[in-house]
Amino acid sequence: MEEVVALIVGAGPAGLAVAACLSHGSVPYLIVEREDCSASLWHRRAYDHVKLHLAKEFCALPHMPYPDGTPTYVPKKEFVEYLDAYAERFAIKPRYCISIESAAYDEGARRWIVAAREMTSGTEVQLTARFLVVATGENAVGIVPEIPGIESFSGVIVHSSTYRAGDIYTGKRVLVVGCGNSGMEIAYDLANHGADTSIVVRSPVHIMTKGLIRFRMTLVQHVPVRIADFLIVTIANFTFGDLSRHGIVRPKTGPLLHKAKTGRSSVIDVGTAGLIKKGLIMVFGEISNIIGNKVEFEGEKERYFDAIVFATGYKTSVNMWLKDENCMMNSDGLPSKGYPNHWKGENGLYCAGFARRGLAGISMDAKNINDDIVSTIY
Repeated sequence: MEEVVALIVGAGPAGLAVAACLSHGSVPYLIVEREDCSASLWHRRAYDHVKLHLAKEFCALPHMPYPDGTPTYVPKKEFVEYLDAYAERFAIKPRYCISIESAAYDEGARRWIVAAREMTSGTEVQLTARFLVVATGENAVGIVPEIPGIESFSGVIVHSSTYRAGDIYTGKRVLVVGCGNSGMEIAYDLANHGADTSIVVRSPVHIMTKGLIRFRMTLVQHVPVRIADFLIVTIANFTFGDLSRHGIVRPKTGPLLHKAKTGRSSVIDVGTAGLIKKGLIMVFGEISNIIGNKVEFEGEKERYFDAIVFATGYKTSVNMWLKDENCMMNSDGLPSKGYPNHWKGENGLYCAGFARRGLAGISMDAKNINDDIVSTIY
């Protein structure tokens, strides 16, 4: 049985940020990671041309700004280099290939009892921790929705987590399911590589430019949310025109209120909207059925495809191993408490990176967790 003061589960950006803050606060910790590298989503699952959606001033982790010369919107390569340099600077050395099987609080011992397994050897690992930080993130397992007839599809089906670049789809008919940032960017990449591209847009969505998002982040610090939303939507409508004729409808609430209410972020346009308006990317509604290579949509529309890319998001894996009678996380594996109190549970239990507020939210979580642990210990 190995005893630690604080156990951090997950070595993505959230886990690294918590580790750096605890190190800064002189709190001993152990960080474990299921994969064989840190930030595996960015190293292995993010597609090649992805960039951070917010300007770099909103995306730095605690205690370390980006190097001079870093682009305003940080590309994947530079962000991975930043994360690696971050771990090196704060001497963060995750214990890799450790899969947590269960974690439960022992009232008598006043410790978290954690059962884990070393994945390469199969060896069981037993840990006790005074503080337990869940930093496995919202994006642990890719979601592919249940669609009637999907098992009959004879083409290629992939989740966005395994999509890398559109060059292998040149000349093919590809359907992207999902109109979030990943879906829109993948559709743009496919079209630019010569794929006959279509996208499923199932719900209202705010389309914004990077500049508008950056302006909004500054504006909301000075004016009420409703005013900021009104101004941003007015400018966006002028910028993009009426997209409803092309199958894209804005939500009735503004982007900030919509995010707070549903957790859904605005889509930052990389050029997809222009291709849709030109007819180079076709927009369809909900899929009703799949028969072989034929996909049937609502409204009695149908089309044949060679491949389907599901950009339909992820779910967390927390509830598979965390045994918490106080239910810090709900049945969906997300915090039961709303922002800004989501990060703290009972008995020294915390979560980082589950606020749906990007890297800025991660930084805030990490600082709050460190401050709370330091105040408890000292």
